[in-house]
Amino acid sequence: YGGNKREELLEGLGPFDLVVCSYGLLQQDGELLAAVQWQAIVLDEAQAIKNMSTKRSQAAMQLSGAFKMVATGTPIENRLGELWNVFRFINPGLLGSLKQFNVRYASPIEKSEDKKARQRLKRLIQPFILRRTKNQVLEELPPRTEITVAVEMGNEETALYEAIRKSALENLAGIGKVEGKGELHLKILAEIMRLRRACCNPRLILADSAIPSSKLAAFAEIVEELRENRHKALVFSQFVGHLEIIRKYVERAGIPHQYLDGSTPAPERKRRVDAFQSGEGDLFLISLKAGGVGLNLTAADYVIHMDPWWNPAVEDQASDRAHRIGQQRPVTIYRLVTKGTIEEKIVGLHQQK
Repeated sequence: YGGNKREELLEGLGPFDLVVCSYGLLQQDGELLAAVQWQAIVLDEAQAIKNMSTKRSQAAMQLSGAFKMVATGTPIENRLGELWNVFRFINPGLLGSLKQFNVRYASPIEKSEDKKARQRLKRLIQPFILRRTKNQVLEELPPRTEITVAVEMGNEETALYEAIRKSALENLAGIGKVEGKGELHLKILAEIMRLRRACCNPRLILADSAIPSSKLAAFAEIVEELRENRHKALVFSQFVGHLEIIRKYVERAGIPHQYLDGSTPAPERKRRVDAFQSGEGDLFLISLKAGGVGLNLTAADYVIHMDPWWNPAVEDQASDRAHRIGQQRPVTIYRLVTKGTIEEKIVGLHQQK
């Protein structure tokens, strides 16, 4: 489903025709797709509709079909309300309204107030779920080890981070009294984003900064050791700017590598994946959003997460680019976390989620 004649394509559909559509076009052409009476609708990577307030989710809910099914490895990334929204698509009404669901299940489970709420919810949804864990399907898969590397900032980096932190508090002080909750929420997120970028590299805050990055130094040390022992690694960052800084370091160091972010065209994306799999490159630098799903990169047996993401499930999916069918060696995952910063709090949230 694409091109300039999408409406004609839908009008010409006959029995047993199959339409493959991206979520982007579902959101864009929601009314056209909702006008068709589908026999079956299947949503792959169904966590894409987890948020009921997004246009993508709203477009999916308008689709009409005799049979609906979803496939996802991460039905819950942040909170139980995401599960409610997925079930609203495949079995509307089963879990009641969102308010009822929160009162009966989400709040008691997340706050550990009602030990039986989890069992009640499981019994209710179990008849509609076919669940396969990786261990059940891939008994021969090699082990996976996760290591958190605590990175300590230098004095100059620490001073810069502390200045940004204090500035954030000053910028947000009293702001909630004069602006709406929406505006306050956006400004808090913007300040948090600056802090997270400061944890990665001072140049993400001050482009001309000469302050050395402790995280880049830690990365360089890990990569040197891996190359000495003939290992290949996937390197993930959520910030394309951070990935670019890493890329320049790798190029200066003469390390063969591949690179992928959201701007990489699909044909070139495939070429680079195939090249890495055939042995071209010791490192594959990948933006978390662009490469978190849909890639088979078993040529690597190490994964390096340069900065923690809010959702541990998203990180796990990225790590599974290496730890999947075809992998013959044990996989080791490094997570670089800057000590005494917001990154430690994000990792703390992972345990809760």
